[in-house]
This record gives sequence, structure tokens and C-alpha cells, in this order.
Amino acid sequence: MKRKQQIAVWPVMMSLVLMSTGIATAQAPSISGMYVFPKRGQPPEQQQQDEMQCHNSAVQMSGFDPTAPSSAPPPPSQGAPAGSGARGAVRGAAGGAAVGAAMGAIAGDAGKGAAMGAAGGGIVGGVRGRKSGQAQQQAQQQQGQQQQQQLLQSYQRAFSACMDAAGYSVK
Repeated sequence: MKRKQQIAVWPVMMSLVLMSTGIATAQAPSISGMYVFPKRGQPPEQQQQDEMQCHNSAVQMSGFDPTAPSSAPPPPSQGAPAGSGARGAVRGAAGGAAVGAAMGAIAGDAGKGAAMGAAGGGIVGGVRGRKSGQAQQQAQQQQGQQQQQQLLQSYQRAFSACMDAAGYSVK
């Protein structure tokens, strides 16, 4: 008889083990993007209320809401778009014209030298301007990402502290 009782208990024990691991793995990140676990057996409804309250508090404290769409970077300042090379081309053309005029004067035709210098300087300046604009855009994007990361960390610290005070473990 003892053998039959052990066989009957086996499926029940396996079900309990599977259910308990299923509950542990079913936990999803909260609104904050962090994992929240009740320390005092709070029901899911209470946890949702506490998370929302702590989320609102963390947004107010940090000035950052991870659920809001991220803002687009500001448009480039006046003039040609960043990275277009237009500003560099204008500067290059002016410099090239001056050099070309001086060289043309030596050869006897300052106007022709200035035109040739402006064309060459414009091409070189345009390429330099494009490279400079692209590097500037990348630096601005990287700086924006770093600021977003700092704001997110500030929000997460505030959210975690609030949830800890409400009786939850936050990871």
C-alpha cells in the first residue's frame, strides 16, 4: 500500500513545483521597467496601485517619465542643415577665390584665377563641412543618450525607494 500512496502523491508534488516555478517566472517588469516583488504578500491589485503611486511620485521627483515617448532632438540652428556641407562650401569658396585671385594676378588674369579658386575651394570646403557636421550630429546624439540614461537612473532610484517603503523588493 505504501508504494501506491507514493505514486499518488508524486503528480501532486510535481504540479506544485511546476506551479510555483511558473509563478516566479511569470513575473513581468512593472511600469518602471523594473521587477517588483511583494515582501508582505500584497495582492496584485494592491501592487498595481502602489506601483502607479510610486511611478507618479518618481516622475515628479526626477522630472522623467519612462512611459512617455522620448523627445526628438532640436533641429539644427539657422543656415544650412547640419552635415550638408553648404556652410563649409561657402567658406571654402571665399578662401579659394582669394587665393585664386592672387595666383591669377601673378599669371596676368586675376578674375579667372579667382573663379577657379572659388570652385576648387567650394568643393574642398563642402567635403570638410559635411564631415564636420556629421561628427557634430553624432556628438549631440551621444550627449542626448547620456542625459536620457541619467534621467532614467534618477527615476529608477526614486521609484525603487518608494516601492521599498511600501513593502516591495525591486530589482
